[in-house]
Amino acid sequence: MTEEINTALLAQLRRLADAVERLAGPAPAFNDWDAADCFVWAPLRQHLQPVKRPNRVALTLIRGVDHVRDILHENTVRFAEGYAANNVLLWGARGMGKSSLVKAVHEDVRRESSILLKLVEVHREDIASLPHLLDLLKDTPYRVIVFCDDLSFDHDDTAKSLKAALDGGVEGRPDNVLFYATSNRRHLLPRHMMENEQSTAINPSEAVEEKVSLSDRFGLWLGFHKCSQEDYLGMIDGYADHFKLGLERDKMHAEALEWATTRGARSGRVAWQYIQDLAGRMRVHIDRG
Repeated sequence: MTEEINTALLAQLRRLADAVERLAGPAPAFNDWDAADCFVWAPLRQHLQPVKRPNRVALTLIRGVDHVRDILHENTVRFAEGYAANNVLLWGARGMGKSSLVKAVHEDVRRESSILLKLVEVHREDIASLPHLLDLLKDTPYRVIVFCDDLSFDHDDTAKSLKAALDGGVEGRPDNVLFYATSNRRHLLPRHMMENEQSTAINPSEAVEEKVSLSDRFGLWLGFHKCSQEDYLGMIDGYADHFKLGLERDKMHAEALEWATTRGARSGRVAWQYIQDLAGRMRVHIDRG
C-alpha cells in the first residue's frame, strides 16, 4: 500500500514539475558571438540569432548620400575605437538607402579596423525588450551597434521603453553599445498622434514637446532626401560598372528613367530594382556584397 502511494505521489510531482517548466518557458539560449558579425534579437528566447549572409550592399555602391555617409562612417569609427560617439537617427525619403548605409558602414569599419564590432538588429515590435538586451550586451568584450529599421510608434509604452534605453536610466547606457535607427519621420511619431495630443492637452505646446523629445535622444540626425535625376543615373552607372553590364549607356539611361517614371519616384531602391531587371535580361549573376 505504501509503495502504491509513493508511486502515485512521484507521478503527481512529475506532472507538477512539467507544468512549472512549461510556465517558465524555454531556458535562455546560448549566444555564440563568434558565429557571425550580424545578429537578430529574439527576445522570447533571450537569443541573438546569427545572420550568416547579411542582406547588405558594399559601401562603394551607395551613391548620392556622400555627406551623410561620411558623417555616419566617422561616428562609427570613433565608437569602434572606444571614443565618444552619438546615437544616430537616419530619417527621410523612402528607398534612399538608410538601412543599407548602416549595414554597409558597419561592414566597412569592421573590415578596415579588425575591431570586434557587432551589429544587432531589433525589430520595432521588440523595442520594449531593449532593457533585457542591453543587460545582456553590457558584459560582452565587443562593441555593439543596436539597429532598428523603420522605427515608429503607435502608442506611448514602446516610445517610453526606447527613451529609457537611450538615456540609460540610473545605470546608464553601456559604454560598448550604440543605437542606430531609421525612420521616414524625423520625430518618429505619426502626425495624427501629435495632433491628437495637442488637441487634448491642457498645454498643447508641452504635449508636442514631450512627443518630439524622443528624437532628441539621438545626437545625430542624418536626413535623406529625394534624389535628383543626375544622382539617380549616377546610381545606375555605378551598379552597371560594378556588375559589368555592357548595355549602351544612352539606352540604359532611357530605360532607367522610364522605369522610375512607372514607379513614380527616383531612389536608390528603384535604381537597384532596375539593375536587377537589366541583369536578369542580360543573364548576368549579381551579388551586392
